[in-house]
Amino acid sequence: MRRLFIFLFFITASTIAFSQHKTARVGAIGFYNFENLFDTEDDPKKLDEEFTPTGKKLWNEEIYHEKQQHLAKVVSELGTELNPDGLAILGVAEVENRKVLEDFVMQDAVKDRHYQIVHHESPDRRGIDVALLYQSKYYKVSESKAIPLLIFNDQGERVFTRDILLVGGTFDGDPLYVLVNHWPSRSGGESATRDYRNAGALRCKEISDSLSTINPATKVIIMGDLNDDPVSPSVKKVLRAQNKISKVRPKGFYNPMYDYYKKGIGTLAYRDAWSLFDQIILNYPLVDPNSSGYHYYRTYIHNPSYLIQKKGRYKGYPFRTFDFDNYMGGYSDHFPVYVYLVKEVSQ
Repeated sequence: MRRLFIFLFFITASTIAFSQHKTARVGAIGFYNFENLFDTEDDPKKLDEEFTPTGKKLWNEEIYHEKQQHLAKVVSELGTELNPDGLAILGVAEVENRKVLEDFVMQDAVKDRHYQIVHHESPDRRGIDVALLYQSKYYKVSESKAIPLLIFNDQGERVFTRDILLVGGTFDGDPLYVLVNHWPSRSGGESATRDYRNAGALRCKEISDSLSTINPATKVIIMGDLNDDPVSPSVKKVLRAQNKISKVRPKGFYNPMYDYYKKGIGTLAYRDAWSLFDQIILNYPLVDPNSSGYHYYRTYIHNPSYLIQKKGRYKGYPFRTFDFDNYMGGYSDHFPVYVYLVKEVSQ
């Protein structure tokens, strides 16, 4: 990637100074699985009974508000190393409805950022959706739509899962589309459900290809809880997301999460093994050295000590909210991830 210079010092809230008298604007974009952020009401159209005061988890207002505060604390920290405004864009998963997002953006830790909400209800049986939060000072949204993921089981019955959320607009002047995903889980086995996630990857590729055909300079970010790793067929073979920028070609993708995965660093753990399901994948214009505007700079997995379980069966795992039906007082069973984009500006 061209002209990534050594940091010298910070200047304004959204720009950094490089060597050789170069200055760059900085934008941070992230994703976080909120792990079952339900309200306390029983919605008869959703399988949410356990997340009510009389349900198995005894999910009451006190616990709900503590969960909101915990999530806001984490989000308030993301991306602040290079920009005090934090994340300009945040994709989220496992949220029940717009109400829980409205409550989230009003939490003390993040309310000064004035996050706006893009949310559409999904047909997921449990009622969990994906959504996008953004600061309008950075991202101007012009369109959004929920794109159904049409998948079917061996009996020909539709498997109802989360829609893909497509949001389009301009990021500080750059055309930018974001696809927020929560692909089908591995419940029933990885191989038995592999085709479902492959279908999610193919749909994302089709959308990105279509956008690139209209305007090759359009920047596209695919993010989400993919329930697959960077080396899984959905990501490596269907999306063909590359592990090196030099390998990316027009209409192709770069996966900055690959190196973390190869080092054994993940975003969630299961049976003492780490997985890296939470990914942010960038299309060619975001890494093309000849394109203008914002370019990829760095990727982070946010895993400070307080987000790690200190004892019990999940010791060393992300500090979750529940151990089955027992309230743990944690944050999420996933770590959040984010990337920095930089754009050179004249001084």
